[in-house]
Amino acid sequence: MAHFETQYQRLESSSTESPPGGGDLLVHVPEGAKSPWHHIENLDLFFSRISFCRARNGFTCMLIGEIFELMQFIFVVAFTTFLISCVDYDILFANKALNHSQHPSEPIKVTLPDAFLPPNVCSARIQANSFLICILVIAGVFWIHRLVKFIYNICCYWEIHSFYINALKIPMSTLPYYTWQEVQARIVQIQKEHQICIHKKELTELDIYHRILRFKNYMVAMVNKSLLPIRFRLPLLGDTVFYTRGLKYNFELIFFWGPGSLFENEWSLKAEYKRAGNRLELAEKLSTRILWIGIANFLLCPLILIWQILYAFFSYTEILKREPGSLGARCWSLYGRCYLRHFNELDHELHSRLSKGYKPASKYMNCFISPLLTIVAKNVAFFAGSILAVLIALTIYDEDVLAVEHVLTTVTLLGVGITVCRSFIPDQHLVFCPEQLLRVILAHIHYMPDHWQGNAHRYETRDEFAQLFQYKAVFILEELLSPIITPLILIICLRPKSLDIVDFFRNFTVEVVGVGDTCSFAQMDVRQHGHPAWMSAGKTEASIYQQAEDGKTELSLMHFAITNPKWQPPRESTAFIGFLKERVHRDSSVALAQQAVLPENALFSSIQSLQSESEPHSLIANVIAGSSALGFHMSRDGQASRHLSEVASALRSFSPLQSAQQASSGFQASGRDGEGAQPRGASTMTASGADARTVSSGSSAWEGQLQSMILSEYASTEMSLHALYMHELHKQHAQLEPERHTWHRRESDESGESAHEELDAQRGGPVPIPRSASYPFSSPRQPAEETATLQTGFQRRYGGITDPGTVHRAPSHFSRLPLGGWAEDGQSARHPEPVPEESSEDELPPQIHKV
Repeated sequence: MAHFETQYQRLESSSTESPPGGGDLLVHVPEGAKSPWHHIENLDLFFSRISFCRARNGFTCMLIGEIFELMQFIFVVAFTTFLISCVDYDILFANKALNHSQHPSEPIKVTLPDAFLPPNVCSARIQANSFLICILVIAGVFWIHRLVKFIYNICCYWEIHSFYINALKIPMSTLPYYTWQEVQARIVQIQKEHQICIHKKELTELDIYHRILRFKNYMVAMVNKSLLPIRFRLPLLGDTVFYTRGLKYNFELIFFWGPGSLFENEWSLKAEYKRAGNRLELAEKLSTRILWIGIANFLLCPLILIWQILYAFFSYTEILKREPGSLGARCWSLYGRCYLRHFNELDHELHSRLSKGYKPASKYMNCFISPLLTIVAKNVAFFAGSILAVLIALTIYDEDVLAVEHVLTTVTLLGVGITVCRSFIPDQHLVFCPEQLLRVILAHIHYMPDHWQGNAHRYETRDEFAQLFQYKAVFILEELLSPIITPLILIICLRPKSLDIVDFFRNFTVEVVGVGDTCSFAQMDVRQHGHPAWMSAGKTEASIYQQAEDGKTELSLMHFAITNPKWQPPRESTAFIGFLKERVHRDSSVALAQQAVLPENALFSSIQSLQSESEPHSLIANVIAGSSALGFHMSRDGQASRHLSEVASALRSFSPLQSAQQASSGFQASGRDGEGAQPRGASTMTASGADARTVSSGSSAWEGQLQSMILSEYASTEMSLHALYMHELHKQHAQLEPERHTWHRRESDESGESAHEELDAQRGGPVPIPRSASYPFSSPRQPAEETATLQTGFQRRYGGITDPGTVHRAPSHFSRLPLGGWAEDGQSARHPEPVPEESSEDELPPQIHKV
């Protein structure tokens, strides 16, 4: 195994990113003619604020929201202090008689103000509690810091407000109805006039995404390569994932923007991390820094824990009282959001995609309600309901029953218990098909481990999916435990990976002219990071360690090309998209030929007749339901070919011009041509996302906004079909070359050589179900047997993600070599060449400097 060291390099801008000879272009504008937005110094923050302002529906909504957040913090602190020091609970609970000296003979009626202590008594109790005073001082300092940050952000966002109105010509009142692609198209256009970036004459869509998502692309890549310590195997609990907002905040603090981080500013990695010569010293330095941050987390743990408990109490108690079953609802976990995120996917794009998969994901998880638990829940609900019915009847007969001690409490608890029990009782009229539901989920979330296919009915698959789609109650519990567990993860688990982290940032950071240092995976270059099992065979030069797992590069490329139809990909990416388009046409031709020779299927025809052809999502339903109906008459190989052909046929019918015409036919008069929906050629697959206002010169603003939303839906559906199609191609490739997918990288620092040695030793025994790189734990599961039911047509239809199998290996003597920095025997090692520049889920983008 060759020892492969790579050096940070600079990637010159391609012709699609800047004109020839314009890589280091400096535009000189006379002083008097300069635009107010000429040469924005920190374009990362500027573009992030533009995106954030649009996502928050304009300046006014954002301003009001920030003010209420400040008020909310004051309320939580003040109200908690009042409850601790200013309430006489003996009077409130009637443990002490209330003294009314004026009318001692009259019956005493206690009111709420009677339980409040006088101001002087309340003040004295607060002053006597030194711990409370300390907490109040810390809270006051923190609130003043937030106030200063709020004032600063408002000043910066006022500049964004002016930029929208004066430069982009978008009024704040109509901003919520503009898509991001429309806003982005105007930014690209005004670059020619205002030169907001002086290093390039023209901006591309990818430049803007790189600047906004610079650090998030790194996080997605590190999760994809299993570098971050967020997966654990614990006694009793088994395979678990722990990834909270607090842990995510600490990761970003260490890597990106905290004191002593790896980046010297928002767009540039520190020079020492770009050289391999001092990697050991840098790793030791990073390890020490992680240790001190972990110790700081330990010291601040009590304060953070108190705040987490108070905030959770005030946030969820009212919801729990109003909807007791809400904690039984589910949400996409933070790990799920990072695992399922494409490279160069904005927050609102990810949220929209996962929201569409929420209902089928909930239905799938509801398939696994335990029959025993259902029986218990029904009987508990019966007993509790009987008691509650009697209490309600007595209350109707005489309301004085409520005055009896604990009666009202009992009624409330019984009502909550009945609601909780009902959440465990499934609808008796529903019939669930796990395989079909899992494929519907795949159409929206785009990523799925290979070993889930054909095993959707197994509890192991359900448990792994629950790591992506967790209970809301589990999410709250993890956030409450985060202040305690986060320091342990940082000190015990993250510190040993310091060298791997240093190597990762050196090996997978490239400089793009006019953008800065970015993650090389975010370039979506199939030549540098493609995977042979995901249609990149013959097009990629990446070693195993340079390949993005789970088809992340290929699927991200397709998603970005469909979402941004005006983007001109580099040559290798254009070739990949063109190849995929050719496969779609070839397979769709097979589907048409099969349709001519196969007898008409009554079930498929009836399902299609129930769907409206004008609805893009019905196309997915037809593909899944149609293939399942045809599963009776075909062999397994024939079914797989049929499945692929059907998805290809659906994709071929999704032509750009047709989509635009369908989108505009409902509200545009005949005779008007759609300029903004013309095909772009082989480089992209759809025309959705173009500025809808250019589709027709006669359409009104509201018609353009409506058309823009419809085109966005068509783009989303087209990407769903591409995800199904590419997973099916991956599945076929895995069946043709099973040896390639039995290797699996248990840890990011193990060599491929030892894996092949142990694979040879393992071939004599049974092969476990292959598992994805993001699910690196073995399981003694056997493949599901075939059945002759309708479910057979659903099973093993659409593949999951890239499929390295689970192999237990001894520690390799190459364990301290850099991640991504090895070459396989006989293969020349290659490093992703350096490239040009991105931030925002829960924090405000920072400052804007203008020169």
